[in-house]
Amino acid sequence: MAGTAGTPGTPRVLRAMNDRAALDLLLEHGPLSRTRIGKLTGLSKPTASQLLARLEAAGLVRATGTSEGRPGPNAQLYAVDPGAAHAAGLDVTPNRIRAAVADITGRTVGSYELRTPGRRPAQPVVRLVTDALDGAVKAAGLTRADLHRLVIGTPGAFDPGTGRLRYASHLPGWHSASLLDELAAALPMPVEYENDVNLAAVAEQRLGAARGHDDFVLLWNQEGLGAALVLGGRLHRGWTGGAGEVGFLPVPGTPLVRHVARAGSGGYQELAGSQAVPRLALELGYDDIPSGPYADVAAALLARAATEDTAQAAFLLKTYATRLATGLASLVSVLDPELVVLSGSTLASGGEPLRALLQAELEELAASRPRLVVGEVTDHPVLRGALESALATTRDEVFDTLALR
Repeated sequence: MAGTAGTPGTPRVLRAMNDRAALDLLLEHGPLSRTRIGKLTGLSKPTASQLLARLEAAGLVRATGTSEGRPGPNAQLYAVDPGAAHAAGLDVTPNRIRAAVADITGRTVGSYELRTPGRRPAQPVVRLVTDALDGAVKAAGLTRADLHRLVIGTPGAFDPGTGRLRYASHLPGWHSASLLDELAAALPMPVEYENDVNLAAVAEQRLGAARGHDDFVLLWNQEGLGAALVLGGRLHRGWTGGAGEVGFLPVPGTPLVRHVARAGSGGYQELAGSQAVPRLALELGYDDIPSGPYADVAAALLARAATEDTAQAAFLLKTYATRLATGLASLVSVLDPELVVLSGSTLASGGEPLRALLQAELEELAASRPRLVVGEVTDHPVLRGALESALATTRDEVFDTLALR
């Protein structure tokens, strides 16, 4: 019926669209004046003033000061109120849980890291999750009740049909069929679960090397080798959440691994995972291989090789690039992506020298020739992606309440 609140083109709908456009501009540009908002939205100055008054009354926008350095009177500036809502993210690995809280502008206001060493967690997983979250919440000067949403990133994926975690046998304590119900009962806010590599792709798409790209693959190599697939601007997760588990991919150059889920590994992981780098360095005669976790050792070796001008370093990078390209060629041949983002500490440490060698190898092994780039979000990309995912939904829910007024 014409004139109802939800009909396109009605004053209420148009106001809501303009309000949301202004909020998005304030998030993108920071503090803006009425005049600047009017120019960016195409609204008149009186309409922009009315818009800002509505947003200020709703607690979403606040005056932040005045502009300086221009002729004439200083203009009042407005910005999104950081306290309008808060969201949280968790990055879970077998050895630690990293938590952070961000305000609605995306600024991290509290963080905490909980170490979880050992094959079996000393506490139930629910207790570990709440302890890590509470540490970040306390650091932010908030309470759990202040959080609008939480996104938890883990290796593997929770099967939407069974609710069980799959493809992550190395994550102790997370495989109970009742875990999601237990977490829902313990946490007062909506909780979403996402694969860790998918969240790294979210971070790159929102903040990094994949901005403006709707079709790309993120190849991740750190504790494990995996990929995230973004098709048509959206994550492709697969029927069971296992899309991108390329570590299990059979590849030439390694024995055929059977029962890969039980083994927790596969051909591509054995050929090009982080653990392959120190083995390769040993074969090449390196006599000063550092000790520590595979991911740290691989990153150190590749970072060193990328800066050394020796035949040994060049051969290490070239051989490892060939191994990476062997599996990546299958992936790009099926998906034909516009872009491949190289992420995770092992790939990032090789920098431009490794990227260039991998690009050249891939062009010889695959008919599809996407552009390869090194990821730009290097500071906790999984956690940053969890926060960005939580904030996107939070902003939709908080901002869109204006449409109901």
